[in-house]
Amino acid sequence: MRHLFFLLCLLLAGCATLEPAPVGPIGEAFHLSGRVAVKYGSEAASGKISWQHDSGSDELLLSTPLGQGVARIVRSDGMVTLTTSDHKLYQASDVESLTEQVLGWRLPLAGLPDWVRGRATPGVAAKTRLDQAQRLAELRQSGWLVEFLAYKGDSGVPQQLRLSRADVEIRLVIDQWRNAP
Repeated sequence: MRHLFFLLCLLLAGCATLEPAPVGPIGEAFHLSGRVAVKYGSEAASGKISWQHDSGSDELLLSTPLGQGVARIVRSDGMVTLTTSDHKLYQASDVESLTEQVLGWRLPLAGLPDWVRGRATPGVAAKTRLDQAQRLAELRQSGWLVEFLAYKGDSGVPQQLRLSRADVEIRLVIDQWRNAP
């Protein structure tokens, strides 16, 4: 299945550039959409991401650059499910092991809600480096290196991130933010 995902993404590679939506302060609950590129080992893929997050749950949709769903990941009540485009359902207690098992690479969902807000996860050891504007430029946490490549204007909201760990690199471009009520 993971090879099919990467083959589809590579065949349909190409990303439309969208103008980011205006952003206010990022709340705990949010929705973001954007583009994602993943390299792991000798494999690579790119596509779109749509993510709805609140303190108790997450729902992510990974799709090809043309919008065809590849994987839907739902975290709720301490359980994670991943549904593939061919409607196969997988479950685990954490996203990282589940995405590695099914997709072949680890999605760091435990820290990602904080990292996309431009901050370290509270209560977890971290090493940071700030840029000239005193925003995070680099963060090392939970075995991941998170590089903040661009911010949306003066809002302090990251717009481009690169996450790497061992032989995995994930690039995320956030095109739209929406705070959830």
